[in-house]
Amino acid sequence: MTPENFTWVRVVPAEFILLGITDRWDLRVTLFLIFLPIYLVGLLGNVGMVLLICMDARLHTPMYFFLANLSLLDACYASAIGPKMLVDLLLPHATIPYAACALQMFVFAGLADAECCLLAAMAYDRLGGAVSAFVHTTFTFHLSFCHSREVNSFFCDIPPLLAISCNDTSLNELLLFAVCGFIQTATVLVIAVSYGFIAGAVIRMRSAEGRWRAASTCGSHLTAVAMLYGTLIFMYLRPSSSYALDTDKMASLFYTLVIPALNPLIYSLRNKDVKEALRRTWNRFSCPGRGHQIWPRLD
Repeated sequence: MTPENFTWVRVVPAEFILLGITDRWDLRVTLFLIFLPIYLVGLLGNVGMVLLICMDARLHTPMYFFLANLSLLDACYASAIGPKMLVDLLLPHATIPYAACALQMFVFAGLADAECCLLAAMAYDRLGGAVSAFVHTTFTFHLSFCHSREVNSFFCDIPPLLAISCNDTSLNELLLFAVCGFIQTATVLVIAVSYGFIAGAVIRMRSAEGRWRAASTCGSHLTAVAMLYGTLIFMYLRPSSSYALDTDKMASLFYTLVIPALNPLIYSLRNKDVKEALRRTWNRFSCPGRGHQIWPRLD
């Protein structure tokens, strides 16, 4: 066949085979028993935080508006990965339809990038996450997958899908580095600049107690930022030659399940306003007769 008579045909499999985390049945059952409570704690904690902020009028402030949105993002993007991963751990063979794989990638990438933007806004949009997700999903699912249908991951992430494509993926890798790099670099710079101003204000404080309270307030946000950005930078801002999909799964597990479960704990356990709101809400439902009691203000 001469080159001018050759017609390129894009190969679209009906489904992908997810290789998952491990082939060992005993380890899969153990991981299921570990990650099920982590996912449930994260889901209940984040949904509970959203409901608490909505129900308690004293938390209707800009700070808690951002926390409610952060909790909602965490609950949604963990649920885009967690339930199917948990079910697949108990199945002998895990598969995902082609269209469902594209949808999972779009939803997860959009929500993860939106969380980066939201964390930056908390230091000072959801549109940035949607645009990034659209770019990555569109360019990834225009590839032909003729080498294999086996995705070396437990969900439809970008690097393992690029690894099984039979096309040149250099443009996809460039877009991954450029788009993710821009979002993460820009949002980290916004956070760094804002905390530079905060640090200057804290240094000028004369009260040691005031400096301690300011540092404690910012500490929870910085912890969440460090955990999320550390894993995202490790996963996506490096050359494709350094990808090690078998070991990268552990980093993926951390930012898809562990971080969403930790965020509500980070933002609530050391927050007096949240603990007081939780106490008021608990008393309101456990002691209905006290529903009209006027609580003294704490500020």
